[in-house]
Amino acid sequence: MKTPIFITSFSSFSPLGDNPESVWENYLTDKTLISEREIEGKKQIVCTLPKELVEQKESLRKSDKYRNLDDSVLYAILASRKAIERAGWKETDVFGINIGSSRGATSLFEKYHTEFIETGKTSTLASPTTTLGNISSWVAQDLRSTGIEISHSIACSTAFHALLNGIAWINSGMTDKFLVGGSEAPLTAFTIAQMKALKIYARDFSDFPCRAFDLKKTQNTMVLGEGASVVCLEKVQTQNTIAKIVGIGYATEMLQHGVSITEEAECFQNSMKMALKNTDVRSVDAIVMHAPGTIKGDLSEVRAIEKVFGENIPMLTTNKWKTGHTFGASGTLSLELALLMLKHQKFIKVPFVETKTYPKSLHKILINTVGFGGNAVSVLIEKV
Repeated sequence: MKTPIFITSFSSFSPLGDNPESVWENYLTDKTLISEREIEGKKQIVCTLPKELVEQKESLRKSDKYRNLDDSVLYAILASRKAIERAGWKETDVFGINIGSSRGATSLFEKYHTEFIETGKTSTLASPTTTLGNISSWVAQDLRSTGIEISHSIACSTAFHALLNGIAWINSGMTDKFLVGGSEAPLTAFTIAQMKALKIYARDFSDFPCRAFDLKKTQNTMVLGEGASVVCLEKVQTQNTIAKIVGIGYATEMLQHGVSITEEAECFQNSMKMALKNTDVRSVDAIVMHAPGTIKGDLSEVRAIEKVFGENIPMLTTNKWKTGHTFGASGTLSLELALLMLKHQKFIKVPFVETKTYPKSLHKILINTVGFGGNAVSVLIEKV
C-alpha cells in the first residue's frame, strides 16, 4: 500500500457479544461458545447468539420498519449503529457502506421458497427482502446515510473484499470514510445439511467440537456460527484511530473443483506476499488464520505460511474453535480479534494447540481469509 488507511472503530454482533469488553472477556477464557442446539427439530452443533443479543434483535424486529427483514440484516444494523457511534461519525457525514454476506437472507429465502412449493404463491415482500443488496441498503436507511451503498458475496472472504473495496474508494478520492464488513445468519437445517454433504462438518460434540488449527485431527470439524462484524475506515488518522492498515493482498488460485485448495495454498501464499510487500517478515508478530477446522484447509494454510515466512513464523491463532465459521462475516471477526490483541497487548492462543513463547509485544498482525472459489485476502495491520 502506498499510504495506510486508518481504522477508527470496530463493532460486532455475535456469540462473543456486542461490545469490545464482552468480546475480550470471552477471548480470555479457554471455553468454546459452540453448543448443541435444536434447529428445525434436529439437534445440531452450532455457535449461536447469547440470549440477550437475541432479545435485542427481536426488539428491533418489532418495529414496523424492520418486521419483515432477515436476521442477517438486523445483525448488520445493530453492529453498524455502535461502530458509527464509537467512530464519532455524525449524521451529516458522508460515508460509503459495503457490508456483504456469503448467503444473504438464508432463513427468509428458505421460508418463501417453502411457501411457494406448498401453495404456488409467495409473499409480496419475498423479492425485496431476500436480495443481497438488502443488507447495506437497510443499514444505510437506519443510519440515514446518503453515501454509496454496496453489497456482494465472495463466499467466506466477503467481509475482507468489502474492506478492499472500501480502501479502493478512499484511495480514489471519491470518499474519505467507509463502513465495511459482513453479516451472516446461516443456522438453518438446509445450510447445515449442505456443509454435511461436503463432509466437512463436525460430527461429534465435545469440549472443542471445532478443532481449528489442530493439525493432528483425523476428521473434519467445521462448525457454523452466526453474527455480523464491521469496521470504520478513514483516510486520515483521528483521535479515535485504533490501528492502521499497512498492507493488503488478494489472490485467486485455479481450482480442481468448487471447494478445493492446493496443498500449499497458493492463493494464501500470493495474498500474503502482496500484503507483506516492503515489509520485513520478521516484524510480523502474529497471524490470525482463516483455519476453518477442516483437515486440508488448516494444513494448507500453515504450509503456505511456512513457505512465505520460512524460519520466521509468527505466533499463529484463529477464533473458529470458539465462534464457529460465520462465512461472510468471518474476516472482520478475525480482524476484531487482531485489533483487540493489539489494544490489550496480549496474544490469544488456541487452547488445545501447543505454541512457542508468546511475543513480548504486539505491533503488527496479519489476518487471512479465503472463500470457496480460492479467493484469498490477507490484511496487515499495525498499532498506532
